[in-house]
Amino acid sequence: MVDLIVDAKGLACPLPIVKAKKGIDSLEPGKIMELQTTDKGSMKDFQAWVNQTKHELIDVKEDNGIFTFTVKKGS
Repeated sequence: MVDLIVDAKGLACPLPIVKAKKGIDSLEPGKIMELQTTDKGSMKDFQAWVNQTKHELIDVKEDNGIFTFTVKKGS
């Protein structure tokens, strides 16, 4: 179950990451955030951002040009 959906569709880098950071900062540890973006660069950028944080990337999918990242907030 997703606790927060962050819609960053139509935004170019780095705005999807900025919105994702604001979104995840608003959640309690263990909660789930979903980021939706149309920025092709976010595939690499978002995974790199998650690797630099204590969060866990649960799922990545692409459907009709929309990239969806599901992240579990770390402690």
